[in-house]
Amino acid sequence: MRQEVDLRHGCRKDALRHDPTTETRLPNPRTPPTDAPKLRTIAMPADANPSGDIFGGWLMGLMDLAAGNAAGRRGRGRVATIAVEGMKFHMPVLVGDEVSIYAEVVSVGRTSMRIEVEAWRRERSEEEMCLVTEGVFTFVAIDENRKPRPVPPL
Repeated sequence: MRQEVDLRHGCRKDALRHDPTTETRLPNPRTPPTDAPKLRTIAMPADANPSGDIFGGWLMGLMDLAAGNAAGRRGRGRVATIAVEGMKFHMPVLVGDEVSIYAEVVSVGRTSMRIEVEAWRRERSEEEMCLVTEGVFTFVAIDENRKPRPVPPL
């Protein structure tokens, strides 16, 4: 049975996630990150379709910027996006929502870095935040000739 959700009144308290190993739906335990977001903005009408939902590509672009910020700091220089995987759009972002993007470097190779990114929405008149999108972005550190270079050690 599909449950109707009024997205203008915060997140569903009983939001469910699918567990493919048991084919059941379980409560989503995610809570907003406590650190500062890498990027925060307001979704505007120019970012939306005629129904008022924000384009996924707009949100993905913000996530790429936030991931690039994290990768550039860790790589101490120029970086380039080489892959995006596991993008999941959990719920829409609406015009007027505050969007906060969080990014964390989760692994570092010789020249590349994997960044986990989450996008959270908050209706501007409320305090509750909802996870709307998540994905993993891979960046490579590049030199002045746009060739891969080693990621410096910490």
